[in-house]
Amino acid sequence: MAHVFAGGSVSAPSTAGALALAFVAAFAMSGRERTLMAILALLASLQAGLHVLFSLAHAASPAEAIGHVHSGLVPGLGMLVMHGWAVGLTSLWLARGEAALWTLLRRLDARLCRVLIVHATPAYTSFFMPSTIEPEVLRSAVLRHAVSRRGPPRLVTATSS
Repeated sequence: MAHVFAGGSVSAPSTAGALALAFVAAFAMSGRERTLMAILALLASLQAGLHVLFSLAHAASPAEAIGHVHSGLVPGLGMLVMHGWAVGLTSLWLARGEAALWTLLRRLDARLCRVLIVHATPAYTSFFMPSTIEPEVLRSAVLRHAVSRRGPPRLVTATSS
């Protein structure tokens, strides 16, 4: 869309090629948590690849080429700045979102394992018989950041010399 807003045109085959290129790159990076630098490098190379793809697919007349931001494959300064902002912001958003998602998945995995281990019922237990297992006694949680400065303030005396 940004290429069209900048004055370029995008054909259906180049759009399909762009989607295929983005999908292959994302699929190759999937499966584990990625760092900000890995995401930044991938997005920068994708931006360059998509820029070349759209520039080669753009059939411009000489009158359009004058009004377009760049001619051929060499981008102008404004386009480099816009590509840089797009890569930087998108990679920051993706890195933070991915970190939050993987943290959530790790926590859910740990909790799900605890639930399955604690509440696993043996195969020989009849569902018609009431359970005789008593629930565990709840205990108070230890406060992690407890402040132990309780009581009245210390008595301060002033000595005069």
